[in-house]
Formats: sequence, structure tokens, C-alpha cells
Amino acid sequence: MKKLSSEDLREFKILKHYRIIRKWACKTCDLNDADLELLIYLEAIEHFTKDDFKKGTYSYSWDNRRWNRLLKQGWIMVWRKRNRTTQKYHIYKVSTKCKQLISRMYRIMLGEEEMPLNKIEKINRYSYKVIAKSIENVNKDKRI
Repeated sequence: MKKLSSEDLREFKILKHYRIIRKWACKTCDLNDADLELLIYLEAIEHFTKDDFKKGTYSYSWDNRRWNRLLKQGWIMVWRKRNRTTQKYHIYKVSTKCKQLISRMYRIMLGEEEMPLNKIEKINRYSYKVIAKSIENVNKDKRI
């Protein structure tokens, strides 16, 4: 099996529409950019502790409510609880909901799936109209 190279990724043009895909994911899932990118980071390391989460937040804006918000909204879940003898801290993982969102983003980047407009079109604000137009352009570009 051949290892992917930077040229392979360039040929796929995987980052061409990353910004609008990220904006779509944030708007439809009520996340901010830093939350989404942190979830992508955490999904890549599979099982993590709260300390791993803190290390992952160093490159993002400070938000002391982020941990509790992501837990409460179901983006992060406890994988193994602490037991105070052999396991001194909880171990976490991203939820199925999070994995499905990230997988969907990859499918959209690769052109395997179109971004839906249903949640974006209903809101009558200028910023949402601009995003809706961008999504139409991305979907059209993937069909070509």
C-alpha cells in the first residue's frame, strides 16, 4: 500500500473549501471555530484526559467554560471512570455525534457528499445568506 504524499493531497484539493466547510459545521452544530478544531484534534488522539484537553487548548483563545460546554452538549464523553485506586482520573473520548460530524466534513472535502442548506437557508441574516451562497458554490464545484 502506497503512503499518501503532499502531492496526493494537493491533487485532491482537500483544503480548497475547508473554510466554508468549517463555517457550515459551526453554524449548524452551534460550535465556534476553536471548539470544532479542538474536537478534530481530540478525535485524532482517541482517548484523552482533561490534561490532554488543556494541552490541546493552548493554541486557541481562552474559554474557561469550553470543557463543561462540550461535555454538556455531548461532544465529549467519559470512556472510563476513575476508581481512586488504580485509575486516578477519568479517561474521555469524543462522542459518536462528534465522530459523525468530522467524518461528514471529510466526505464533503473529498466531494463524496454535498453540504445541506436546510438549516442555513431558514435564517434571514446577511451572514447566513453569504454562507448559503458559498455552500451552493462548493456543492457546484464538487459536481464538476
